This record gives sequence, structure tokens and C-alpha cells, in this order.
Amino acid sequence: MGISEHHKILIIGGGTGGIAVASQLQKELQDPDIAVLEPADTHYYQPGWTFVGGGIFSKEETARPMNEIMPRGVQWIHDAAAKIDPETNTVTTETGATLTYDYLVVAAGIRIDWESIPGLREGLGKNGIVSNYAYDIAPITWETIKSFKGGTALFTQPKPPFKCPGAAQKILYLADEAFRRQKVRKESHLVFCSAAPGIFPVKKYAAALNEVIKRKELDMRYQCNLVELRPGDKEAVFERLSDGDRESIAYDMIHVTPPMSAPHFIKESPLADAGGWLDVDMYTLQHKRYRNVFGLGDCTNTPNSKTAAAIRAQTPVLASNLSMVIEHQEGKAAYDGYASCPLVTGYGKLILAEFDYNLKPKETFPFDQGRERRSMYYLKKYVLPRIYWNVLLKGGSFNIGE
Repeated sequence: MGISEHHKILIIGGGTGGIAVASQLQKELQDPDIAVLEPADTHYYQPGWTFVGGGIFSKEETARPMNEIMPRGVQWIHDAAAKIDPETNTVTTETGATLTYDYLVVAAGIRIDWESIPGLREGLGKNGIVSNYAYDIAPITWETIKSFKGGTALFTQPKPPFKCPGAAQKILYLADEAFRRQKVRKESHLVFCSAAPGIFPVKKYAAALNEVIKRKELDMRYQCNLVELRPGDKEAVFERLSDGDRESIAYDMIHVTPPMSAPHFIKESPLADAGGWLDVDMYTLQHKRYRNVFGLGDCTNTPNSKTAAAIRAQTPVLASNLSMVIEHQEGKAAYDGYASCPLVTGYGKLILAEFDYNLKPKETFPFDQGRERRSMYYLKKYVLPRIYWNVLLKGGSFNIGE
């Protein structure tokens, strides 16, 4: 067995949510005793991986050592959660350490289920199978696009929930433009196979994206879910969700957005809902049954789009409500479901979608964001990464999302 230690506030996860909340609480609380439980040595700016796959960023630009972004004064426990017992306020780690807490914040992210599609894990990064959802594979996406000589290029989107939903289609638009620049677009058939019933859940942005799709002459196939890859034959098998029938499509390259689920230690804990997600109040982010437990980000069951922008909006709500609970008061701050998808539609073009729980636009800028704009592309490329590293992760506030 490992060591035992106690902290007033224990945060599970050193991703965007965990670091942002730790930073804010460290600033706001008097004499804080905060620890972050995180096994990784590197922190990744995952919204940048679409640009890695599109040949715009290098992968190294999206990574920093964990010890450099861990807030000063916060203890980093270099381990992973294995079991949570909220009845005894205990977390057991993978090395066997026992951690106890007064208050728990779960910001554990989402699990990528590469193995849930037969043929995906063993084929990933080879023979035209790529994904921008992995740090080491995103550069191979670009190499595959850059060397494409024509043929069928497939792009997939799974059943929800999954993080950064826009990423599945952004690489489709970038590949289309790259193929045009490489003068192979006429010999290329671009197919988007999505389990969703349409391109985007917010009507305003869906209308704009459908115009992009029409202009680019893309083959869109909805309610079409990837269930198997046959790397040797370069075939992908899809299930039509409307009738359950299956069809195989031959490809020359395929960009896969993998299925995702809640981390196992949450699924197996009393903190989970029926689907395995952390069961929090969608407005206060406080657990529905354990009042000293809070959660934010991709691991929760809040019905918002799972993006870094959502975490940006959730962070001050959680910090405020947790601070109130520590003072034996009721938290009053409320999260409205804000999320943002900077929808890159080409090199130098972007639609900045911002919306709330009701799928109503909640836009930052005083102009119509339902149009492709070069200024919004530059915002994503140059401004948002700096805000992420220098403001969000340091507990600062700002009004635009990623």
C-alpha cells in the first residue's frame, strides 16, 4: 500500500478544468490546502490538435510540462485515481495510496474508447487511418492529407457524448481546401459519416455550415455510425441508425473521431449516474447526492457541448459555489450551459459558434457570428491559445471561448 494523506480540497484531474479551478481557488481562498491528482507529465492544449492535423501548428506547440502549469502553492500528486468512496471521503490511487479530503472536485476528463471499434487501435496511424484526437497521431493526419493523390477520404463522427464535437467536421473542411491547393480535389471523394441527424444542433450555425458543405460539394451521410475498420482491405463498416443495416465503404484515408465514455473509476463509483457520468446539478455543478463533491468538464453529465469553452464558463461557477459551501452557505452561482465551437471552415475562414443549454446563440461579438470570417480564424489561431495558457489556466477570467 502507498502513503496516506489528507487535503482540504482534492482535485482529480490536471487537465483544463482541474488546473483552472485549482488556480482560481488558490487565489480566492484563505490558507488553501489544495492538491491535484494527475498522472500525466504533460499538459496538452487539445483545441490546437485540429490545426496540427491541418498542418498549421506543430504538435509541440500544444504541449507543456505539467510542473510548469501547476499553480504555485498547489500540491501535485503524481498518481491516478482508481477508486472513490464518497461515504468516507476517500480516493484510492493506482499505486495504492489513500487520499482523504474535506471537499472533492472531479475534473477527470473523458475516456477515448479506441478499442470499441474493431480494427481501430491496431490500425491507427497506418494505412490511411488517422485521428486528431491523439497527440502523436494528429501530425500523421497532416502527412496523410499532404500526400493524398486522390480517391475516397472518409471522416467520421460517433454517437455523443464526445469532446470538441466540431473537431470531427473541421478537419473535413481543411482537407477539402488542402486537396484543392494540391490540385487533387477533382479526383477526390470526401464523405462525412456522422451518427448525428444533421451537421450542427444550433439552427443558425447549421444553416451557415450547410452552405459551406454545398459550396465544397461534400458527401454528407447522417445517422451513419462507424462500427468496424478492416485495415487490411481499407474498408470501413457503418451502421445506418435509421434501420440498423450495415454497409462497407472503401477508403484511401479515414479520419476517425473515436467513441468516448466516462472514466472507469467514475462509472464504478457511487458518484455516477445511470450512464456512468459524474452526476452533478447542471447549474451549480454540485453533486446531486454528496454535497461536498463538485465536478466540471467532460466527465460530468451536464448536457452541454464538451469543450474548453464550457470549462471556462463552469470554472467561476464551481469556485464560487464551493467557496460558499466551505463557509456553510448555499452556492448561488449558475452555469447556463455556455459552450463554444470555433468551426474552422478552411484556411483563413471560421464560424464562431457560441450557445447555451437551450441551443440558443450566445455570441460575444457585436456582429453576425453565423458567417465565415477571417478575423475569427485569426482569433483561434493567435489569440485563444495565448488566453488558454496565460489566463484560463492561471485562474483569470475572459469572455470568449475555445
